[in-house]
Amino acid sequence: MSITASMVKELRERTGAGMMECKKALVEADGDLDAAAEALRKAGAAKADKKAGRVAADGRVVIQKDGGKAVIVEVNSETDFVAKDENFAAFAEAVASVVLATGETDVAALAGQDIGDGRTVETARTELIQKVGENIGVRRAQVVEASGPIGFYTHGARIGAIVALEGGDEELARDVAMHVAAINPVCIDESGVPAETLATEKRIFTEQAEASGKPAEIIEKMVTGRVAKFLKEITLVGQPFVKDPDTTVGKLLKGAGAEAASFVRFEVGEGIEKKEDNFVEEVMAQVQGAS
Repeated sequence: MSITASMVKELRERTGAGMMECKKALVEADGDLDAAAEALRKAGAAKADKKAGRVAADGRVVIQKDGGKAVIVEVNSETDFVAKDENFAAFAEAVASVVLATGETDVAALAGQDIGDGRTVETARTELIQKVGENIGVRRAQVVEASGPIGFYTHGARIGAIVALEGGDEELARDVAMHVAAINPVCIDESGVPAETLATEKRIFTEQAEASGKPAEIIEKMVTGRVAKFLKEITLVGQPFVKDPDTTVGKLLKGAGAEAASFVRFEVGEGIEKKEDNFVEEVMAQVQGAS
């Protein structure tokens, strides 16, 4: 059977595969579009399996919000080039829409959810791998729900943060989310600092102070002061506000009659072995330049 250009075009639109792959599949299927499409999907799944072991530490962070609910999702690729591809961006947005609609954050369970066009998230992921030629992975997702204001901020597509407040308004929540994106606090206040973290820091500060040879009462004061400084550095309310370092986030919130209820921050590839880039400094430079 003669394979026409229109047949190749239709198969490309249906599968997203390359022109030569489509033509070859049509030839092997004797012009049967359905059979050729199925063969390409199987080939795509095989390619996905082969690429599964490759490190995907680049990608995008996507945030979507609807009323009192916001979601943040990280979808990974192997390179920044693919992370900027419109097909990859559309897939990441579609995954975020699924999370927003269903509330599903378990990645394994999310794979079986309908992405909105009759395909599952996993099917769409496999087809995208075939199209872009890189390993693609949905790494994590989180939902934030609140009765108070919710604000979010994204720095390009690499860092994203969501903040929920009690009191205040969405503009304030967005400003605090910008701060979270830039400064990366560990928790809201001292009560959220893990006990083992605090114990480790106290031990280190004590050993350093004892090395000075000062009296015990002086050492105690030194340790107390260093611990207090440490807590201010890692807690959201203790940190100098990124847009106005003369005030802390805690004072900013108190002045607006608000409190931070929760926050979440994703940074592309954090915790994955890869070349390090200092995106936090980049965010801070951009925010302070715009102030």
